[in-house]
Amino acid sequence: MRLVSDESGTGAGNRDGLARFSLGVGDRFARQGAAQLKAFVQAAAQGVEITPVWNKSHREHTIVGSRPQGTWDEAREAVAETGWRRPYFVDADHIGLRTVDEFLEWSDFFTLDVANSLKLRASEEEARGFAARHPELSGTVAIEGIEEAFETTAEQLAGIAARLLPACAEAGRIYQHIRERKGGAFVTEVSMDETGRPQTPYELLVILAALADQRVPAETIAPRFCGEFHKGVDYEGDAAQFEREFRAHVALIRHAVGRYELPPTLKLSVHSGSDKFSIYAPIRRVLEATGAGLHLKTAGTTWLEELIGLAEAGGAGLELAKDVYAQAWARREELCAPYAEVVCIRAEKLPAPGKVRAWTAAQYTGALRHEPVNPEFNADLRQLLHVGYKIAAEMGARYQALLEECAEPIARNVTYNLFERHIRPLFLVA
Repeated sequence: MRLVSDESGTGAGNRDGLARFSLGVGDRFARQGAAQLKAFVQAAAQGVEITPVWNKSHREHTIVGSRPQGTWDEAREAVAETGWRRPYFVDADHIGLRTVDEFLEWSDFFTLDVANSLKLRASEEEARGFAARHPELSGTVAIEGIEEAFETTAEQLAGIAARLLPACAEAGRIYQHIRERKGGAFVTEVSMDETGRPQTPYELLVILAALADQRVPAETIAPRFCGEFHKGVDYEGDAAQFEREFRAHVALIRHAVGRYELPPTLKLSVHSGSDKFSIYAPIRRVLEATGAGLHLKTAGTTWLEELIGLAEAGGAGLELAKDVYAQAWARREELCAPYAEVVCIRAEKLPAPGKVRAWTAAQYTGALRHEPVNPEFNADLRQLLHVGYKIAAEMGARYQALLEECAEPIARNVTYNLFERHIRPLFLVA
């Protein structure tokens, strides 16, 4: 039974624009594209159109030694294998001016990562100039769909703008760089999520006004929401507060689209969105009530499903999965460093490699598979392995050969995880 109808969405639903719902489904080793796409086929069969967006960042390409063309190739091969006839995109994930050029030929979706620019400050002149250009953002600001109006002075607005304008200006520079060199149609996402400080709903409104000033036609925006979004594990925080703020963000986007002539397809994007089970029902309620769209990135957990499939296969697959854990445990500080803002691992909760060596396949998969009701589930182990894909990359031919040998259990787990744990609770009811 379909819960969230796609008929009220404003997405174009064709190759030149996103449908109302879209999911980021990247793949560290570019082997599970068809298995991922089968989950979208299942969703379409139940009446919900979701656009797949294969995403892989410069950081991930660097760690595994891959190139952006590989993501494009994977998407094309998956579409051919499954007979997919609906839209799909290839995302240059978390790029900046320094890293975007290698993606230009192979991507039609660009996630502009400007989180680092949130550490900068605009000049007093720039901040006051923004406040003067946007008197509608100070005083009493009433937004349809939000019960309480925002009360903000011009001086307070300038203070907020000083923190946010550098990131919006950086988004403008990256966007213009892409537009000048690529040409044609592409989707623009602005990402500010990998930072320690959440953006309030009012701050999102300021961001959208500033992006409009920079002429950035964002179709998705990824703010830093309240609570914690650690890689591969459930949301940590007050789910009721998240729902209130998510609903307010949706209302502000609708307001900003009309006020600042932003793309009518603009929607929220939830990064590190995989496995955030406790907020999927709140998100679904807001989507159902408002008709809003959603982009949610789930890419990193595909690699964990590969490990689960290898362990399920037993034999050499299980031994490799244990080897990955042992090496990840020994190199945990190195592996976590690039993901410092989005992992929180308690070292004392990690089992010693010697103990893991003695595990059965059921014990290994029980600890890793994200089923919180299972007493063997270990969220800290899961986070470590989530960022431990560098170990598998260094194994080279050994890892690749076992992916081929254990293709059936891996693909089964990849499809099941994406459809049953992500698509169903977000867009369907049993």
